[in-house]
Amino acid sequence: MTMKKNAYRLGAVAAALALVAGTSSFLAQAAEDKKAASAPAKTALTVSVTSAAQADWAQTLQANGSVAAWQETVVGAELSGLRLADVQANVGDKVRRGQLLAQLSADSVKAELAQSRAGAAEAHATLAEAKSNAERARSLQPSGAISASQVQQYLTAEATAKARLEAAQARVQADELRISQTRIVASDDGVISARAATAGSMVQPGQELFRLIRKGRLEWRAEVPADELARLSAGMAVRVSAGGAAAVNGKVRMVAPTVDPQTRMGLVYVDLDGPNSVRAGTFARGEFQLARSQALSLPQTAVLLRDGFSYVYRVGADNKVSRLKVQTGRRLGDRIEVLGGIDASAKVVTSGAGFLSEGDAVRVVAAPVDQTPVAAAAATTVAK
Repeated sequence: MTMKKNAYRLGAVAAALALVAGTSSFLAQAAEDKKAASAPAKTALTVSVTSAAQADWAQTLQANGSVAAWQETVVGAELSGLRLADVQANVGDKVRRGQLLAQLSADSVKAELAQSRAGAAEAHATLAEAKSNAERARSLQPSGAISASQVQQYLTAEATAKARLEAAQARVQADELRISQTRIVASDDGVISARAATAGSMVQPGQELFRLIRKGRLEWRAEVPADELARLSAGMAVRVSAGGAAAVNGKVRMVAPTVDPQTRMGLVYVDLDGPNSVRAGTFARGEFQLARSQALSLPQTAVLLRDGFSYVYRVGADNKVSRLKVQTGRRLGDRIEVLGGIDASAKVVTSGAGFLSEGDAVRVVAAPVDQTPVAAAAATTVAK
């Protein structure tokens, strides 16, 4: 009997414990449900979307180089031992062909010219006398009043006087040329780029007094890799910018026929439109306008760079995003070319993409979609 009573007691205790455990589990689950119900629901991120736009983009090739004078002429003296009496041009002056730049002292040359002219006048008088004597001898020769040797003497005197007159006239011309050379003039239209002339100094033949940029023309000498030279040709449009100066337009004049064996770079000569703010000797960057092509592009804010790859987030019909890897190419302004990975109909997140993860739900808001075709004349960078 005692054993049976103990068994009943143990069963009652076990039942009581089971009841307590069940009640505790029910209460805990109810508390968790209540907590979950009171917790705020996860808010979907608000984003704006766009689609890739198709546009005509112009490819470009970028290069560096220096701006230089198209042709630079040295203006110097042709006489020696003369003093610079006056200097009338300075650096930066625009001059015309034949314009007076400097004047040499011409007093000594003028005196020599006067002496040469006097000698020429004397030779002219001598020739006139010799001609008269020669004519008289010719007229008397048939009558025998004058010997043949005397006639020959008069004829020889005439020829000698004529030669002396020609020599005197040549000296006059030489002195007149020297007078003209005392005027240092511009050899062509252009801009004075350097001046070494100083009033009062003595000059020597060939001494540089001025340096002149012919026609005021400048050129950009671009250094281009040898494997890119075949893509360039004369007449191709170029856009050049140097330092803080405004960009200027240019045109390819010539592609050098040789390549530097050390750097493997070739020179491309580009005529710059003038007048412009670019100065000779400055370093400049430029873009050669190459062929045009169709490009599928997105705003750069839509393309994320992670782990060396480019990604976009596409919004599905259920307003959930999926991350897609894309291939990118050229850039133009705030847009980037997409070479592959999506099609033109895909809706892509443009703002807030940096806070998204795969599968996130989003709320799309109305926003202006920038799908304006890119201007055909715009320049881009060739993808390397």
